[in-house]
Amino acid sequence: MPGTSPGAWQTIPMVSIPIQTETIRLSQLLKLANVVQDGVEAKFRIADGEVRVNHEVEIRRGRKLRNGDQVEFDGEIFKVVDINSTT
Repeated sequence: MPGTSPGAWQTIPMVSIPIQTETIRLSQLLKLANVVQDGVEAKFRIADGEVRVNHEVEIRRGRKLRNGDQVEFDGEIFKVVDINSTT
């Protein structure tokens, strides 16, 4: 959400996205979360500045996400959860 302050994230429900690897690319996460149909859509939505990672607009579809990273897209927040992590 353009102009949204970081505190506003607390009012949006968060969806955990479990991963089995240490990292996942941003475009892969959007597909895994079923919010885009394919990589082409992910590429354009990211390039158009519609995705935020940890409160910052992210335009790199290959951005590597790690355990605890938060992605905001289309009014939803997704939290990366590494199921192999002990923390």
